[in-house]
Amino acid sequence: MTRLRGAIHKIEADATAKVVLVASSVPGVFCAGADLKERRHMSSSQVKEYANSLRSTFSYFEALSIPTIAVIEGAALGGGLELALSCDLRICGENATLGLPETGLAIIPGAGGTQRLPRIIGRSRAKELIFTGRRCDATEAVLMGLANYRVPAGEAYGKALELAREMTKKGPLGVRMAKKAIDRGMEVADMRSALAVEGECYEQLLHTQDRLEGLAAFAEKRKPVYTGA
Repeated sequence: MTRLRGAIHKIEADATAKVVLVASSVPGVFCAGADLKERRHMSSSQVKEYANSLRSTFSYFEALSIPTIAVIEGAALGGGLELALSCDLRICGENATLGLPETGLAIIPGAGGTQRLPRIIGRSRAKELIFTGRRCDATEAVLMGLANYRVPAGEAYGKALELAREMTKKGPLGVRMAKKAIDRGMEVADMRSALAVEGECYEQLLHTQDRLEGLAAFAEKRKPVYTGA
């Protein structure tokens, strides 16, 4: 967690960063969740502190202003899936297995799963997955909107990179403001307030050089060269 927070901090401070991919260095496993053998020897206060650390770290990651993509090959369970839920997009290899099994341990998902999952797939489906603790495969994940794409095993990173490259061709300020408008708009109570959020984000782009470059490139029938200014 400490290393992950450090990585997020570096990305946040890097003005040249445009997209983040989150992938595992372990073949066949994205993240299998907490070490339950270790958990047995932790006190209640230690478990609480660790859960709070997970929750705050994933929220910190979710708040990044640039797009984030989870590259899921193999198991994404418990806290592993909660990390993926804090990303903007999720790409699954066909061998992916996703689930929140915490109720089988007489607890609940404690790093954002009970809140992010229903916002992504809807309340009823989220309740089914959390109440039963069952796992779903990549095909079902795409069908319910939990994942954006299902690709052959081993090709999730390539697909994520393809999407990232498409995003980096766009105006970086526009992409950032689009993420801000969507995320903040989803948090307010009504459509009127949400549209006000959109309006504020749009106005921040009106006087940028990139907006003028986009119009000029269209008129001149060439590819735009965006600078993020």
